[in-house]
Amino acid sequence: MEVRTILWPTDLSKNSIQAAKHVSSLALKYEAKVILLYVGVDLLSMFPAYGTPSEGQLQHFHQWELEQAKKHLEAVCAKELKACPNIEVKLVQGDAAAEILKTIKEAKADLVILTSHGRGHEDLDQKSADFGSVAKKVLANSPVPVHLVNPYTK
Repeated sequence: MEVRTILWPTDLSKNSIQAAKHVSSLALKYEAKVILLYVGVDLLSMFPAYGTPSEGQLQHFHQWELEQAKKHLEAVCAKELKACPNIEVKLVQGDAAAEILKTIKEAKADLVILTSHGRGHEDLDQKSADFGSVAKKVLANSPVPVHLVNPYTK
């Protein structure tokens, strides 16, 4: 298997950052480019009970969120991926699994590295055999191999 491009989707949670050492190691091994993907929150999926925010409110939040994410991603790159010379940071909005699958195709990724659980699962029972919803969807639909990392192991 030839690996030229690795996609690392992260929600910047403590769990998802646990994949960094795997990304770094495999990128070095294959001399691969790393695409660090952050998918912003799909706010419209959260508002049905409260009404819909205005377009201006949505744009303001999306801009703020992506600015914050970019700062955090740059810090992750500096700290966790300094051994990887070829990194591209990509920030998008939408459904996480759908955007990951879309980016796999657009970027012609050869491998995806993600954790079995991301945001909101830091306190989950470490022995749970069930994966998070995003990991399940990506595993079921990815056209390329997925390297799944258990964030609860050291």
